[in-house]
Amino acid sequence: MNSFTQKLTDFSNRLAKQRYISAIKDSFMNMMPLIICGSFAILFQNVICSTQEGYLSLANIPGLSFLSVLSPMFSAINYACMNFMAIGIVMMIAVHIGESFDNHDKAIGLNAVACFITLCATTLEQTVTSPSGEEFTAVIANVLSSKYTSASGLFVAIFVGIFSARLYLFFASMKKLEIRLPESVPAIVSKSFAVLLPVVFSVFITSAVGLAFRLTVHMTVFDAITAFIQAPLTKVLTGLPGYLLIYVIANLLWCLGINGTQVLSAVTTPVLLSALLENTQAHMAGTAMPNVINASFASAYTYITGSGFTGGLMIAIFLFSKRDDYRSIAKLELPCAIFNINEPIVFGLPIVMNPLMAIPFVLAPAAASVVAYFLTNIGFAGTMYIQAPWTTPIFIQGFLSSGGSIGAGITQLICLAVSTAIYTPFVLMANHQAVPKAEEQA
Repeated sequence: MNSFTQKLTDFSNRLAKQRYISAIKDSFMNMMPLIICGSFAILFQNVICSTQEGYLSLANIPGLSFLSVLSPMFSAINYACMNFMAIGIVMMIAVHIGESFDNHDKAIGLNAVACFITLCATTLEQTVTSPSGEEFTAVIANVLSSKYTSASGLFVAIFVGIFSARLYLFFASMKKLEIRLPESVPAIVSKSFAVLLPVVFSVFITSAVGLAFRLTVHMTVFDAITAFIQAPLTKVLTGLPGYLLIYVIANLLWCLGINGTQVLSAVTTPVLLSALLENTQAHMAGTAMPNVINASFASAYTYITGSGFTGGLMIAIFLFSKRDDYRSIAKLELPCAIFNINEPIVFGLPIVMNPLMAIPFVLAPAAASVVAYFLTNIGFAGTMYIQAPWTTPIFIQGFLSSGGSIGAGITQLICLAVSTAIYTPFVLMANHQAVPKAEEQA
């Protein structure tokens, strides 16, 4: 058993450190400030500028209707941050992969963007109704649809970021392709010409791949990746059974001392962020939001107070634990738990390699997710469509992520009570365990 556990741990560690998974994970971390900024722009637009009847907004207060003039500013911020997400991801993935090979060329990120855009359609067919009522199709040239550049293009951005970076690095490693200019030429100019051919070959090859797709399978690369990779993954991860499975696996990895959330983030983050953006766009359009499960749902209900929903464990310890070591660790963890950081209790209690505490560590977030899913479906909690910072405390995070739903904040507290109830029997069982001696712990 120990041998199997060690092999699984080694495999998971190698997977987490794998250069492409690390590049994807780090790129999404790079984008997080912009994603949060764009989300808060929508929140401010709702609570400051909305004049829609029934909205709790400053602009609806008599004498403050002039605040509605700020609405285009917040819309522009959201558009800038959220609708070009794929562009930022493709660039950052290429940069991180380059750095993993000790290549710090600035051109590698721009090269990735160019490769990505060669796969995008730059004409748009739009149905237009003439003044006489006749409908016809107008072809608009030289445009780039947000379906390519927003979260819906994230999977293509991931593949193109990796593909374009490897092409660039392959050709950049060939010294014969480096164009050398006289020493009298400024260094910045010489560097631009030195990477010229790697850029040319990378962009041409990527564009040729896109053309080959259209000619052979009569689909664009975007359509193929969306149909055969993104759509099935989205269906699985935004459905409750698949969502629970992926986070049960993540928490089992945590019990082995591996950050399971980070290990699986290369798969979960693009899907759940895309689902969140769909909700944001639906909210802005005034239509029903399609995805109960999305990135904010995970933050608010699955790993609030930290992975394993350990806020419930802390409450159970304060209420029922007779062990001084448990109570001491819980006191140290309390300030961290408020901001959803729980490494002190995961490694200090410990939960890692602790079969007794591993069971509720896996069960509590799963049960909380089921409760939150049900309460959102019946309309008690508002559907999430805003990405609040992951360190936002419980209740406030639910309130903000749902655009001001008190029910969502209360649902978080209900989930905390569920978590406490699940942890309590195991805390009581731990009271009967022998407390490790200091020399044994050392």
